[in-house]
Amino acid sequence: MGTQIAITAAVVGVGAYAWYLRSSSTNRDKPVFSSFGFHTLRLESAELINHNTKKLRFDLPDKSKPSGLSLTSALLTISFPNGRWLPVLRPYTPVNDLDEPGYIELMVKLYPGGKQSTHLHSLRPGDTLTFAPIKELAWKPNKHPHVALIAGGAGITPMYQLARGILNNPADQTRITLVWGVNTDEDIFLRDKFAAFERDHPGRFRAVYVVASPAAGSPHQKGFITKQILEGAGLSAREHKNRDVKVLVCGPPAMEKALKKRTGVLAELGYRPDQVYSF
Repeated sequence: MGTQIAITAAVVGVGAYAWYLRSSSTNRDKPVFSSFGFHTLRLESAELINHNTKKLRFDLPDKSKPSGLSLTSALLTISFPNGRWLPVLRPYTPVNDLDEPGYIELMVKLYPGGKQSTHLHSLRPGDTLTFAPIKELAWKPNKHPHVALIAGGAGITPMYQLARGILNNPADQTRITLVWGVNTDEDIFLRDKFAAFERDHPGRFRAVYVVASPAAGSPHQKGFITKQILEGAGLSAREHKNRDVKVLVCGPPAMEKALKKRTGVLAELGYRPDQVYSF
């Protein structure tokens, strides 16, 4: 059975690589991630932004072109850490402006024992990593008057990408309420970015933080994302003004289950299943 699996994996890998070579030869003038394919990029810089999160910037092959990723998109990272025979695959969401040419940026939280996060944190400028694009929710400006972004921990990155894309588009007037649950105050590594959104887009963006173990004197609510927290953030769908809210969720499985199950928090707040999307 092991031999059969190995042969199948090899055939799939060769086939995918051959497809990539054919497609890349016809798409050389297009942005690198405008269509599916595997691309190896060089790490330009690595910056530690808090006790367990790094910002990694990778060079695109053509410095004059953006990545070609659309709002919203992620990248599948593919690596063989420590000489592993089988690859480690994990999705990450770019956090830089998708229209910026020449590079992509990831924010990667280091998890104890995490195969891919440990490998990515070990990378040094000049090292390489292989990526393939993943399309997520196809965002349409003004389709929803108001979106609720509910994130847990590192699940904040697709929310940041979407909020940034909405607010950078003068034609998109969607309102945004973000609720972000973290372990400690130090985990709110995008606090300054979100404060700038609130300052530059008054009435359009609001961020609410919930901290499981806040520091002494912390200004943030203690605990986890609950029905009461979301009601306090003005996100009850039983209010007439919220009947068309789109809810986007990304976080640990336990959080998502508590929010999305048939009798879960979002159902108690009056949201229909078709109003909720998980990254």
